[in-house]
Parts: sequence; C-alpha cells; structure tokens
Amino acid sequence: MAGHAYHVPVLLREVLALLQPAPGFVCIDGTVGGGGHAAAILAASAPDGFLLGIDRDPQALAAAEQRLAPYAGRFCLARGNYADMAAIAAERGIDQADGILLDIGVSSHQLDAASRGFSYQQDALLDMRMDQSSGRTAAELINSESEAELTRILYTYGEEKWAKRIAAFIAEARALKPIETTSELVDIIKKAIPAGAREKDQHPAKRSFQALRIAVNDELGALTQGLERAISLLKSGGVLAVISFHSLEDRIVKDCLRTHATDCICPPRTPVCLCQHRADVRLLTRKPLTAAAAEAEANPRSRSTRLRAAVKL
Repeated sequence: MAGHAYHVPVLLREVLALLQPAPGFVCIDGTVGGGGHAAAILAASAPDGFLLGIDRDPQALAAAEQRLAPYAGRFCLARGNYADMAAIAAERGIDQADGILLDIGVSSHQLDAASRGFSYQQDALLDMRMDQSSGRTAAELINSESEAELTRILYTYGEEKWAKRIAAFIAEARALKPIETTSELVDIIKKAIPAGAREKDQHPAKRSFQALRIAVNDELGALTQGLERAISLLKSGGVLAVISFHSLEDRIVKDCLRTHATDCICPPRTPVCLCQHRADVRLLTRKPLTAAAAEAEANPRSRSTRLRAAVKL
C-alpha cells in the first residue's frame, strides 16, 4: 500500500509548531505509522535533520519506508515498542533528541484492514495485535480470561458501564464454542446491552473493542514507560509532543507531564520540602490542543484527538 494512503497525520500543523524542526534537528517518532508526521518533520528540517521512526507493525514500517524515500539517508526505521525507545535509539547511536513525537493508538489503516481484527464494523478473526508475530490475540484473551478479569478489562480500558453483563454473556457463549470472529463478539455485545440503553451516536461494541485492543497490546503500560523514556532522552530545550485519542491515554499523559513539571512533590502540608524534586519539563500546553473544525470535518477520526507538549529544562 502506498505510504501516503496509509496514514493521514492528525494535528500536523500544531505538531510542527510545537516541535519547530529546523536544519540539524534530531527527532524520534515513536509511533511512525505510515510516516505522515515524519515526512513533514524531515521536510522542515532539511537539509540535514534526522529522524528515527519506531513502530511495532511491520506493515506500517513498510509504508513509512516508501513514504520517506525522498529523504533517504536522513532517517532510519526500527521495529519495536516505543516503550523501549532508549535502547532502540542507543543501538543507532542516538543518545539525545531535539524532539520526540508519540501518536498513540491504532492507525486508520489498522482499523480499515479487516484482516487485523480491530474493527467492529467488518467481519474478521479476532486478532487486534499491532505486531502480529507475537503475543496473544483478542480471541485468545476473551476465551481464556476469567469472567471477573474480562469485566475489569472492559470497565477499566473501555469505561464500559455494561462490562459485567457483557463479560457474563461472553462466558456463556464461549462455554458452547470458542469466540473466534469480530462479528461473533459484536453479536454477543449487542445481546448484552439492552437496545434502549445504547447510545444513539455510538456503536454498542465500540468501548469493548477499544478495551480489548488496549489489553492485547498493553497500550497504557507502554505509554507510561514511553513517556518516561522520552523525557530522559530529550536534550535541554527539546520538545515532547503526544497525541492521544481517548481520555484514558490523555489522563496518563497529563499526569506524567504535570508531575515532571512540578518542583516539589511532597505530600500537602509537609512543613519542609524533603523530596528535593526539581522540575524536568515546562508545559507548553496547559490544556490539550484539539483538531480545528476544518480538520475534524475532513478527517472525522481527528475529532477525539488531544495534543499535549512539554519542553525539557
């Protein structure tokens, strides 16, 4: 698939304004996807800016390789998890970066490719792995975890108020035969959620599919680790920009950046500062930036985006 068709970069103008790539700029794109943001960063940092792109998905890396071909010699791509970006960067001789970008979540291509099993709107095997060469699939998860654990996953990662009932219906269905496809799971979820309780503007399976995807890929754990690695890798004056797509991710980003932007983290009413903590970053976005009306209309998937950024002190 052509690189330009793989990934429509969201909040591109805002990302460039925050990162301010210029000649000599060294950037780590921890979720390179199809290379949309990366191409714009390399164009803005000509003639000698350099970018390391990381992704777990080999299909994404193939698309990025094609899209970034005009910048040959100024980028390298690595298959891996951005939570491990420090080790990945060190292997390629990068010990500090001027800018780091994380575009969290699943790409439009992954959602649209039925065979990946991310979508509740297309029938496919329940996979949901960003790296299809390792880890357990969504089908393996829902057929093996206890009903209590499924309830926890659906409620915690999907904020699904019908989590307990959906988990019970899954347990009942899998006792008869393993649940193997997206359509089977959608049917179970629809049966579990009373028709009168469904949100009019949202598919009844949306929250459950989000929750399973997050669990399969340990997305929130990777995000927490990735943010810490990113802050440690930035040069003084370097910028970290993070795009999230739902409140769970955004809350982790907000809390992490605020913690690193705080001088004292002693408990309230502590008479004397004992922690000797000094701020690592300064917030560039007190509130998250969101897609402008024109972008939201042109690309509906940008409507839920939130962009936060901080500069290393």
